[in-house]
Amino acid sequence: MSSQLFPSAARRVLVTGGAGYIGSITVVRLIEAGWTPLILDNFSNSHPEVLQRIERLTGYAPQLYRADVRDRAALDRVFAEQRIDAVIHFAGLKAVGESVRLPLDYAEVNVAGSVQLLQAMRQHGVRHIVFSSSATVYGDARVMPLTEDMTGIPTSPYGRSKWQVEQILADLAASDPGWSVAALRYFNPVGAHPSGELGEDPQGAPNNLMPFIAQVAVGRQPELRIFGSDYPTVDGTGVRDYLHVLDLADGHVAALELLRREAGLHVLNLGTGRGHSVLELKAAFERACGRELPTRIVERRPGDVAQMWADASRARDKLGWQAQLSLQQMCDDTWRWQSRYPQGYRAR
Repeated sequence: MSSQLFPSAARRVLVTGGAGYIGSITVVRLIEAGWTPLILDNFSNSHPEVLQRIERLTGYAPQLYRADVRDRAALDRVFAEQRIDAVIHFAGLKAVGESVRLPLDYAEVNVAGSVQLLQAMRQHGVRHIVFSSSATVYGDARVMPLTEDMTGIPTSPYGRSKWQVEQILADLAASDPGWSVAALRYFNPVGAHPSGELGEDPQGAPNNLMPFIAQVAVGRQPELRIFGSDYPTVDGTGVRDYLHVLDLADGHVAALELLRREAGLHVLNLGTGRGHSVLELKAAFERACGRELPTRIVERRPGDVAQMWADASRARDKLGWQAQLSLQQMCDDTWRWQSRYPQGYRAR
């Protein structure tokens, strides 16, 4: 399907950060669902190669605006040139540890950048937005599963930046009944596109467990370090709610449909509703790659909680969405991506 054949009346959605890990796979699912995505990305944590792969997978080349979400003039140009029906806002910084070192950067990009985007949307009459939030807004919660009505205190500048944007969105929706807003609180997105063509390609050493395991499996990291084995869990290691990125992408498509039906603010957990331990994830990945991975148990990290998983029933009821893919599928798809492209996009 060429861009010329794509329906001219198709709904247009601006995807900020659309060349990133979650953004690129969501763009594929949007195209498959009949949306016309436009991508705005500054490639600070993504690669232009992604655009060619999206076209190969879907037959459609989304229009790209190479710009920063903080650039109000660039945002105004996009909204002036395009008839945009909705926005999915992924663009932002996302490393908890880095946010502790660089809190002003996280405030500027994640909070101020979101404000610039919302101001541009308001000026140009676009009132539907899906916001990429995070389970880090719950902070050091101890009662599981986590429901959207629980109040937490985020423990990092990253988590606080997501919480602050959620509050801005809540105030905006309360101030103007024309706004339709979905704040999606992700738990632990992992996996890759089943084709092996799109996946997570972090710059530097990965901050998250799955890409680190994948880099151990291809020899880019010497060993897997497990932080603590004495938690009160099934095997002593931390338990988290891992969600396949394809299921996560489908949650965004479903959220857009919700916003077409219902105005106001919708806060929704996206998770599987169950937890898996670090050792369970390691075992599943070893089955995927066919070998045992070198592993060392080290001390707990300060601030890590024993277990965390979502109550995803609101997403099921509101969106008609439920995670479908298993932990083994998450690992199989990650290995297909990482083994095909051991150095990620930058090797091409």
